[in-house]
Amino acid sequence: MANKWVYAFGGGSSDGDRDDKNLLGGKGANLAEMAKLGLPVPPGFTLTTAVCTAFYENDRNYPSDLNDQVETALAALEAKVDKKFGDPANPLLVSVRSGARASMPGMMDTVLNLGLNDETAEGLAKLSGDRRFALDSYRRFITMYSDVVLGVSHSEFEEILETYKEDRDYQLDTEITASEWEEVIAEYKDAVQRELGHPFPTDPRDQLWGAIGAVFGSWMNDRAITYRRMYDIPASWGTAVNVQAMVFGNMGDTSATGVAFTRDPSTGENGYYGEFLINAQGEDVVAGIRTPQCLTEAMRIKMDDHLPSMETALPEVYAQLTEVFDNLERHYRDMQDIEFTVEQGRLWMLQTRNGKRTAKAALKIAVDMVAEGLISEEEAVLRVDPGQLDQLLHPTIDADYERDVVAKGLPASPGAASGKIVFDSDEAEALANHGEKVILVRVETSPEDIHGMHAAQAIVTARGGMTSHAAVVARGMGRPCVSGAGEIRIDGDAKMFTARGRTFTAGDIVTVDGATGEVLAGEAPMIKPELTGDFGKLMEWADRARRMKVRTNAETPADVQTAKEFGAEGIGLCRTEHMFFDADRIAAVREMILAEDQDGRIAALTKILPMQRQDFDDIFRIMEDRPCTIRLLDPPLHEFLPHTAEDVQAVADATGLSAEGLMQRARDLNETNPMLGHRGCRLGITFPEIYEMQARAIFEAQADVERATGVKPVAEVMIPLVATAKELEILKVRIEAIARKVGEEKGVDPTYMIGTMIELPRAALRAGDIAEHAEFFSFGTNDLTQTAFGLSRDDAGKFLGSYLEAGIFEKDPFVSIDTDGVGDLIQIAAERGSASRAGIKLGICGEHGGDPASITFCESVGLDYVSCSPYRVPIARLAAAQAALNKAS
Repeated sequence: MANKWVYAFGGGSSDGDRDDKNLLGGKGANLAEMAKLGLPVPPGFTLTTAVCTAFYENDRNYPSDLNDQVETALAALEAKVDKKFGDPANPLLVSVRSGARASMPGMMDTVLNLGLNDETAEGLAKLSGDRRFALDSYRRFITMYSDVVLGVSHSEFEEILETYKEDRDYQLDTEITASEWEEVIAEYKDAVQRELGHPFPTDPRDQLWGAIGAVFGSWMNDRAITYRRMYDIPASWGTAVNVQAMVFGNMGDTSATGVAFTRDPSTGENGYYGEFLINAQGEDVVAGIRTPQCLTEAMRIKMDDHLPSMETALPEVYAQLTEVFDNLERHYRDMQDIEFTVEQGRLWMLQTRNGKRTAKAALKIAVDMVAEGLISEEEAVLRVDPGQLDQLLHPTIDADYERDVVAKGLPASPGAASGKIVFDSDEAEALANHGEKVILVRVETSPEDIHGMHAAQAIVTARGGMTSHAAVVARGMGRPCVSGAGEIRIDGDAKMFTARGRTFTAGDIVTVDGATGEVLAGEAPMIKPELTGDFGKLMEWADRARRMKVRTNAETPADVQTAKEFGAEGIGLCRTEHMFFDADRIAAVREMILAEDQDGRIAALTKILPMQRQDFDDIFRIMEDRPCTIRLLDPPLHEFLPHTAEDVQAVADATGLSAEGLMQRARDLNETNPMLGHRGCRLGITFPEIYEMQARAIFEAQADVERATGVKPVAEVMIPLVATAKELEILKVRIEAIARKVGEEKGVDPTYMIGTMIELPRAALRAGDIAEHAEFFSFGTNDLTQTAFGLSRDDAGKFLGSYLEAGIFEKDPFVSIDTDGVGDLIQIAAERGSASRAGIKLGICGEHGGDPASITFCESVGLDYVSCSPYRVPIARLAAAQAALNKAS
């Protein structure tokens, strides 16, 4: 049976529905579904994602039978609308749009008004009785098609149009007459001829295939690749192409176009939210070319907008639209993002999809929909993207701060951030890669700015509304955004902007408050977030649903307290070496390293002991009876020594130690490959007094806290970089001896376990042997990834980008666990360790412990807990709940 490459929708029937999202893409599936629901959808047809896959597998060639299927679908479409494609007297015009299965707003290409040429434009003018409208549509088509398909930048046409308007003192495109549009169109055609050396294509079928090819081609453009990488969308999914009969929002004052959400995508409030433009086409709204009007009267009043809302300007159509909103939200059981057009008073639906939303909105919508009976608590937990919670876990501007407001625009995406002004996306990315915090300031953003927006702390645009490209993408990324700040006048060449009589240049510091729409001079002070209300309720549901515990990687009292407030159920990794770098003890550490014998080392360690004991005392008091995994000293000793002559002399002066002795000891300790050198348990074997001091500090702190508070702290002593069972056996005996001594001295038996970090492939493979001496395994996936791949995490960044682009790695293995290789090692170690010691505790403490995809893997192999940085604890709690729910379903 031949492949079906083309699916029709609208006109009373549809070949597919919303369940065909993988094949038809999100847009095509939802157009088919809306048509089946009886909503007013202009008919059309969808070229499936399978065509895209075949296109790239066959060196950008289409399947041999695709042309015939498109011609059949086109004939059926002509019959439905009673128009003929390319007919000068009664022309059918179409839009050509992309539609991947995952929403990618603005990332791929669209062409409207396709099928126009000099003859069909005249036919459209006669049919509509409005020559100006027909020529306006024609000039739009030339601009879009030239930009998307022919590679002639839209700026060429913008410049022609702006010059034409300036010469006639026009402010708006709507002031241009029909005869004047003819002159503009002639200039547009001349520009194409000049740029390409051949005229603008006039054959509608050539135009159609050019547009289809451009949409499929845009799946692999830079901005789409960047977006897919940011949101973990596989390139293999491909995009569909939707060809749809045109309806026109630019046919006068009873026509309009708009974008709407069934709830507020910034706050989650249950009220219609959106914008529209009278006498315009859809790209005008999302591209920010004109600042649009408010959809509802309530929104107009809130925004202090003096232009009429759609609710008052087109009340009958608005009433129909709200009925559609309610039907679609009930049908999809989620907040919808909708595109619509009104053609001479008649409503048409062009798209619906689950709307992008901020973390705050996602929480509120999920919790509200449970209360409304639309979804269950478990569905609510699954509705919120764990990664989005990061938006809620960072500071906002201190309410007591006296604001120096530079400019005000629309509050397009909430949150606050400070940084240096940049005017160019490439520069934003370059500075961010060097650790600079930047604020991207643009007249308007386009899909080409995606990398700069991702690099920036916040975005400001002079033009555009609440549903412009900048606003939608910023909300999806969780970036604060102020759009439509019209008082800002940007001079991109001079890298400066002026507002309210003040001038700001690239590099100046500003603060963006996306919640109020304000841009402030300077860096504003921030305050910690309060995680209550909807957040607390969703976390309560998540905690009920998850199986794995969530711990934190922390060693300072401040970090431990923060993690506890975020719901950490213990410490999964306390890195004691961080404590050794503290200014009040680094001298004693260096004295220990420089000691010529064991007695000298013990004398220095005796100075460190009370400080180390206090470290653990502070942690145990905060964590109370929650388990605390404390990793004994891991890095090589040379890391604690100064290395430059200036630093060595400064240390010598401060400590009284010999500068030459310091330099010689640093040379002696230097290693060619320290990551695989004298570190971890190897230090404990060769210098047992170091681990004995640390063990004593742990057990004495336990006894002191228990005596002071009545609460019994739980310590899990972790020995790092074990490769053999014998290493662990030797060190375990020594630590147990210290525990007994402290118990006798303090009269309190410490509660503890001894285990190891599995971070070497050999340890994973010999986990059965090691488990005979280990009561727990904690997978150190940072080093396990390095040793499994033979990659240096510090150096791999130089080529990882190329590996990702080439498809060698689907994801950065240091960000998300390589489930095939590193994952196999974890699974082997978990199985062999559990077989050797029933009930052995299994956890993960690498950076992967806060990555939702890695957490899903941890659930699949049955780990007992994950551990992550304090600010990722809520993310891990939600991701662990989703992993458990998805595994059970």
